[in-house]
Amino acid sequence: MSVTEHSIKVESLRWFYREANPRGVEQPSPVLLLHGIPSQSYSWSDVMSNLAERGFRAIAPDWIGSGSSAKPDRREFAYTPEAYIDALAGFISALEMENFSLVVQGFLGSVGLQYAFRYPDQIECLAILNTPLSSAAKLPWKMRQWGIPLAGEMLTQDPLLVDRTLEGGSGYQISDRDLDVYRQPFLKSSDAGRSLLATIKNLELSQSMAELEMGWRDWKKPTLIIWGMEDPWLPFSEAENLASSPNVELVKLEEAKHYPQKHWSQEVGDALTHFLRRTRW
Repeated sequence: MSVTEHSIKVESLRWFYREANPRGVEQPSPVLLLHGIPSQSYSWSDVMSNLAERGFRAIAPDWIGSGSSAKPDRREFAYTPEAYIDALAGFISALEMENFSLVVQGFLGSVGLQYAFRYPDQIECLAILNTPLSSAAKLPWKMRQWGIPLAGEMLTQDPLLVDRTLEGGSGYQISDRDLDVYRQPFLKSSDAGRSLLATIKNLELSQSMAELEMGWRDWKKPTLIIWGMEDPWLPFSEAENLASSPNVELVKLEEAKHYPQKHWSQEVGDALTHFLRRTRW
């Protein structure tokens, strides 16, 4: 099933997104997939094809500042969780998604969880892949150093940062074809590095995690956690603590690490499909 590429301007921001549509009868509401850093919507391509083959419309945007989406100056976009939440709300409204299933992964994926807790009526069900979930989560040193004055400015301009981070986090060598996609924004313009630097500096992880810890108390929507058990940056306790809730299911991927959607796309797609069918059909 092919994945198509699109862009849409929402106020002053241009969003790039990928979409996979099933043939024939499809679910009336889409599945929205949000990537982490320093990744792109491209990381969801295989999962999206898998979902579309099984009747689900899948949409995955590049976050503002990532991939092929706009990379505005920080004077125009604050790169804070609040700014990302507001921008995501505009994107969702522009695509007229009144209700949808939400899938999040990684650092910055936590912004998607904040969105879900603020707009629960829009969310039919929630799926989480290796995403910071509580105050126990810490930004790994590999990413923290991107925010160090002067050093961070140099590191975030190096296209090889993408190779080192995605391969280090996933534990797999990434093909040159895929790396060409991930590197392209950094090779094309210095704006990609500046946006990444601004994102790291303004991630406000501790405040975001405090909001999530409060939000979990009232969260009753069906939730699936798919966890790469060998994640070098997020401990399994992040997922385990939530899995005791009656509305939460847990799927362990024993050999997967931080970015399971790319190298374990079949397993992730199968788990998502079974979950979506049970909760939506």
